[in-house]
Amino acid sequence: MDGEDITINKIEEDLNLLIRHIKMLRVTKENQPIGIIRLSEMTDIPKHKIRYSLRLLEKDGVIAPSPGGAIVTDKYESYMRDILEYMSKLRDSVTIVEGMLRDALE
Repeated sequence: MDGEDITINKIEEDLNLLIRHIKMLRVTKENQPIGIIRLSEMTDIPKHKIRYSLRLLEKDGVIAPSPGGAIVTDKYESYMRDILEYMSKLRDSVTIVEGMLRDALE
């Protein structure tokens, strides 16, 4: 792969964002309340990406600001379960695409 395929790059970017969100949510839940600097240090994620993800997660209602830093909301477990369910469905789709590609290359 030459890295210029926009579709493939978009899928990879979206998966990397999801991985970052899950990592941040787990660390936040275990260390709440937690500030941006500490969250960045504990996850090895740059502060600007932490800020961006926190905004998205707050918009989804999974993270809430507090005087001491970010905390997870009562939506945390259902959010994580929804992602797990989605990933299971996605795995099935990936298997189908892999089969189609193998067939196309034979």
